[in-house]
Amino acid sequence: MKISVGHGLADAEKRLEERGVSRRDFMKFCGIIAATMGMGPAYATEVAAALTADNRPSVIWLHNAECTGCSESILRMASIDGKTAYIDTLILDVISLEYQETIMAAAGEMAEKALHDAMKKPYLLVVEGGIPMKDNGIYGKVGGVTMVEMVKKAITSKNCLATIAYGTCAAYGGVQAAKPNPTDAKGVKAVFPKSLVINVPGCPPNPYNLVGTVVAAIMTVTKKAPLPALDGDLRPTVFFGQTVHDQCERQPFFEKEQFAMSFDSPEAKKGWCLYKLGCKGPSTYNNCPTKKFNPLDKGVGVNWPVQAGHPCIGCSEPNFWDKMSPFYEMEK
Repeated sequence: MKISVGHGLADAEKRLEERGVSRRDFMKFCGIIAATMGMGPAYATEVAAALTADNRPSVIWLHNAECTGCSESILRMASIDGKTAYIDTLILDVISLEYQETIMAAAGEMAEKALHDAMKKPYLLVVEGGIPMKDNGIYGKVGGVTMVEMVKKAITSKNCLATIAYGTCAAYGGVQAAKPNPTDAKGVKAVFPKSLVINVPGCPPNPYNLVGTVVAAIMTVTKKAPLPALDGDLRPTVFFGQTVHDQCERQPFFEKEQFAMSFDSPEAKKGWCLYKLGCKGPSTYNNCPTKKFNPLDKGVGVNWPVQAGHPCIGCSEPNFWDKMSPFYEMEK
């Protein structure tokens, strides 16, 4: 089944084959993304068309105040049926990631030139990390330029089609914005309220939520499709439309009021509900229970915090460091 998108798919298939990834694996990857987006695996061809379209925008990725855990998250997603799926092809190439400070080979002036060149054509901007704002942003600089200046230049460019705030720090300020917030760190939308920003929070986020958002944005450009529906915190509802609690495998124990009272109790080992040990799942919106992390097969990962025996700490919620703590006490 071929897709008519100019030379895009054929070129992508050739690059994949050169790196040992078959067309079947690529289409399986597209099916995973389609399922994550709530489209169903039958829409894999639509995703493939978007990812290989000749007119798809490139992606520019900027870093601010963060731990780089969000980048680590997406670097660890490249697995299909337990087989390495070549991150350089499926992510860096297929979504046309043209600038990413952490993983790009270039440095110094060459890196700056790469960013300058990438901004000459339409692009999607991915921002990782909170933006320090105190004292004109001097507490976060790259090459002598403040982070807020770098983001401003990229987000206000006429070629910037949309901005994805990837991770809780970029979305809401994250740990940098926790009290007393000495650098006055803020999320992207708080700094640039007039810009089109889509939040994909989490600490770290599930990488498929990011790729799904990128694909949706690309489809907006290539097929004039509408952007995904967002909730009041600018999160795509397809990923953040339900609470962690409502999707949790331990929820039946909650309904029966069967709670683990300590982490080393027999009840905890039996998988009883962790609500009384501080689980914030009832007030947290995310798809962690259904997508999990470290994807290995069909886009479903091997584990997530609650399955591993740790309460949800609400990391995809605004100001969770202040609002959700202390993390190991039940909400009042």
